[in-house]
Amino acid sequence: MEKIIEKTRTQVKADPMLPFTMKVKKHFWETEDTFTIILEPDEEKEKGFHFKPGQFNMLYKFGLGESAISISSDSSKTSSIAHTIHKVGYVTSALSQLKKGDVIGVRGPFGSSWPVEEAKGKDVIIAAGGIGLAPLRPALYYIFKHRKSYGRVVLLYGSRSGLDMLYRVELEEWEKKYDIEILITVDRGDSSWRGNIGVVTNLFQTIKIDARSTLAMVCGPEIMMKFTIDELRKSGLADKSIYLSMERNMKCAVGFCGHCQYGPNFICKDGPVFNFSHVKKIFDIWEL
Repeated sequence: MEKIIEKTRTQVKADPMLPFTMKVKKHFWETEDTFTIILEPDEEKEKGFHFKPGQFNMLYKFGLGESAISISSDSSKTSSIAHTIHKVGYVTSALSQLKKGDVIGVRGPFGSSWPVEEAKGKDVIIAAGGIGLAPLRPALYYIFKHRKSYGRVVLLYGSRSGLDMLYRVELEEWEKKYDIEILITVDRGDSSWRGNIGVVTNLFQTIKIDARSTLAMVCGPEIMMKFTIDELRKSGLADKSIYLSMERNMKCAVGFCGHCQYGPNFICKDGPVFNFSHVKKIFDIWEL
């Protein structure tokens, strides 16, 4: 009987359309409308969850539905995984109400990943807007773990306000511990804000880029990514040296349903991380 059960578990894990269960280890709010849940395997026999920086999972709230959420934790730590989630719809609202010990369904990991291996030996510019810092955090963790393999590392981060910034404590720690330049800007500041005010692209005025040896990773609202890529190209960066993470409504995560079709690509299967040279012809097409 035990062999039959074990065989069934193997079959379930081999089928990308069937979720497995994970328990909520921690749940906490990052900002007023964005929260992080840390999940751990629901079964003691699980060996851990392996993923690459930039990949995503489908999180299933039983009886309600699924939502595609980028993994935001360290890929070298497999005993638990984190997802930072913007509360915007029915499923994410339900996920925001989870408590420690609750069980949800998980499918994944899916999709392409950030080129952290290709970036070794180069300078790295990471540009994030709002919740876009979450999919980039695993790439940052990977770079920190192999810091001597990379040159200059610059993080450009923009948020709506100081209160909307993600990972505020970590941002301070990263700059002190990992030899990384962090430049932050907000759309609107209050009397307590002493930093930059404006869009992320304004930060390019304060840095110099060696285009011959730099690789860029970009994630955020599409309008932010468009103008960030424009700035990178003005600095001399080749299209093949720019990577971005795209977002669309994903239902199946395996390129079957067609909801996330992006020109000839499916964002769930061919992305979400794309080399800009592969999508530049369709990137500027409105509402594609």
